[in-house]
Amino acid sequence: MKVLVTGAAGFIGSTLCEKLTENNIHCVGIDKLTNYYDVSLKRSNLKSLKSNDKFSFHESDVMSEKTIGEIKNADVIFHLSAQPGVFKSWGKDFQIYVRENIEVTQFILEILKDYPEKRLVFASSSSVYGKTNTYPMREDNILRPISPYGLTKLACERLLDLYNISYGLKYLSLRFFTVFGPRQRADMAFHKFFRSVIKNEPINIYGNGEQIRDFTYVAAVVDFLYKLIDNDKWNYEVNVGGGASISVNEVLKMIFEITGKRTKVNYIADQKGDMKKTLADISLARDEFNYSPEFLLFEGLKKEWEWIQTIYKVDR
Repeated sequence: MKVLVTGAAGFIGSTLCEKLTENNIHCVGIDKLTNYYDVSLKRSNLKSLKSNDKFSFHESDVMSEKTIGEIKNADVIFHLSAQPGVFKSWGKDFQIYVRENIEVTQFILEILKDYPEKRLVFASSSSVYGKTNTYPMREDNILRPISPYGLTKLACERLLDLYNISYGLKYLSLRFFTVFGPRQRADMAFHKFFRSVIKNEPINIYGNGEQIRDFTYVAAVVDFLYKLIDNDKWNYEVNVGGGASISVNEVLKMIFEITGKRTKVNYIADQKGDMKKTLADISLARDEFNYSPEFLLFEGLKKEWEWIQTIYKVDR
C-alpha cells in the first residue's frame, strides 16, 4: 500500500502522515510550503517525519512533473492541499484560489482518469453550504456558497463527479467543519485567540461573537481518514463534523478558563462570506463509514493550548 498526501506540511496533512507511518504505511508527502502563514510552522510540522523511512517528502508544486509519477504510483491519494481562507478569497486574490483549488484538482483528475483502480479522498469544506436555513446541514442540501473560497470547493466537488461519470473515478469528497487542535493554521480563530492571550493583545471578533460553529477535533478527522484506506464505498460527499455547535463567545470563555488569562475582546464589523451558523449532520459518515468523533471541545482546546505554548516558547 502506497499513499500520497498533498498539503503534507499542513495542519491536517502532517498529522495524517504521522498516523500513516505509525501504522507502517509508506507515505509520500507533497507541499510547496507557501507563505500564506509562517513557513517555519509548516517545517516544524514535518520535523518528526523527516527521519522516518516510511515517509518521503517533495517540496514541490502539485502541478509538476515530479508529482505525476507519484500520483501514478499511489494506491490512495489524499488531496488536502488548497488555498485556504474565506476572507482573503475576494478581489484580486481569487485567481490564486482558482489556480490552487480548482486547477490543481483538475490536474490530479486528468492523471487519475487513466487509472480507475486508484482512489481519491478530497478535502472539501462546510463552506459549500453557504446560505441555508436547514440545520443540521445534510449532504443533500441545496448548496449556495457565500464566499469565493466556498465556490472553488464546490467547483472541485463537481469536477470529481464529472470524472466519476466519464472515467469511473473513485472518490470521496469530505466536507470538513472547522477543524481545530494541535498544529492548527496560524490564520485560524483558535490559534489567533491563544496567540493573543500569550501576547496580551486584544482579540478581534468579527460580528457579535454569536456565530455558531461546528468544531471538529483534528485527531477525529485523521482517524477517519486513516479508516478510508480500506474503504470499499466510494463516490460520496460526506460531512465530517464534531456533531455539536457552540458560539464563538462560548469558546472564548473556555479559552480564558484553560489559559487562566484574559485579554481585551474587540467586536468589529462582519466580514463578507462569513457563515452565521454551521452544524453538520454526520449520520452518513457515522452509519456508512464508521465515523465517531470522540473528543470534547474543551479537552481538544486544552491540547491545542499545550501545543501553542511550545510554538511560542511559553514558560509553563
